[in-house]
Amino acid sequence: MRRVIEVRDPDDERLDDFRALTTADRRPDRPGGRGFVIAEGVVVVRRLLASRYPLRAVLGVPRRIEELAGDLAPHTAPVYATSAEVMAEVVGFHLNRGVLAVADRPVPWTAEDVVADARRLLVLEGVGDHENLGSLFRNAAALGVDGVLLGPGCSDPLYRRSVRVSMGNVLAVPFAPLEPWPVGLKWLRDKGFTVLAMTPAAGAVPVGEFAGAARVALLLGSEGPGLTADAVEAADAAVRIPMADGVDSLNVATAGAVACYALGGADG
Repeated sequence: MRRVIEVRDPDDERLDDFRALTTADRRPDRPGGRGFVIAEGVVVVRRLLASRYPLRAVLGVPRRIEELAGDLAPHTAPVYATSAEVMAEVVGFHLNRGVLAVADRPVPWTAEDVVADARRLLVLEGVGDHENLGSLFRNAAALGVDGVLLGPGCSDPLYRRSVRVSMGNVLAVPFAPLEPWPVGLKWLRDKGFTVLAMTPAAGAVPVGEFAGAARVALLLGSEGPGLTADAVEAADAAVRIPMADGVDSLNVATAGAVACYALGGADG
């Protein structure tokens, strides 16, 4: 690991990548967005350091940087140590986790990349909530999903809140846009995937009936309206999670986790 650089001045220009994160780390398709990937906390920073994302710099309190010493050893990017008070002034809020890392975005995956060797996929339509998106990626990593394809209306998976809620798993699970929509769902079917559209509709079949299918793409929609009619029509089957009377649906991330478990595919 390079020598840790002690910084005491919150106005030090070397910390500009970390500055005013409440306004500066917006989605790249919005005004002012810089497009950096930002990891918060020891666990998430550790996953960033082990990922394909090119590290720019690390900023943290000395205790947290010491915890990451082994993970930082292969990297040559600058590592800045400072106090919690200076960190708060730089980033614009008090950071309980005590360490941040900033990385550039690598060359993005394509849908062909994501699909190539996959057996289990999540396909998302209209998932615009960053926390739901992060939770879906965390569940995907835990339950043996090989990749995520994004339809229209989805948030940026690399937005800071999504990265944090995913516990850094968004940095490991391949993802790409699926275009055009919903024609891309036919392309998936032509690739040998059974496309299953999640819906609480009474006529849908229990998702567990497809357990063990060779290649499955599970299609999930937004909170509230769910999938569009065009997306459901383009799927092979509409599936549901059997639930108690009086409850019509689950949070999208919870539903995705239950359905992925029912379909099988995780190693452990």
